[in-house]
Amino acid sequence: MVKTPEDKWKGMIIKYRKQCQNILKLSTNIRYAGVINVYGRTLTGIVRPNLKPLLKSEQVKNEFFIISTLMSLRKNTARTVGKLEYMILQHEKISIVILQKNDSTHYISINRKEKDLEKIIYLIKKII
Repeated sequence: MVKTPEDKWKGMIIKYRKQCQNILKLSTNIRYAGVINVYGRTLTGIVRPNLKPLLKSEQVKNEFFIISTLMSLRKNTARTVGKLEYMILQHEKISIVILQKNDSTHYISINRKEKDLEKIIYLIKKII
């Protein structure tokens, strides 16, 4: 049986959702795991249960738009400097880890309490 575009889309979303669930299992310090597309739209995202999100809805939209724009602009330099492995944005309260695979961007926020960020990034890369 041939998969329709709708079936492929649903399968991709399910795959991303499972990835996000597995990322959240890596550490209790991971607050959020999500995937956004090239336009900054959320394909899937999971906030750790019992945690209050730090950003409001409009702030999240703006954040994802900025990240997707940055990732799109970086594609031109990838040929010269090599493929982007990951990006870390350090804030006072959290670290944001951004990884890109194909046309999707994984956006993970982690409490600054996390002691071994490099190990977490390594494990996330294995998941995606």
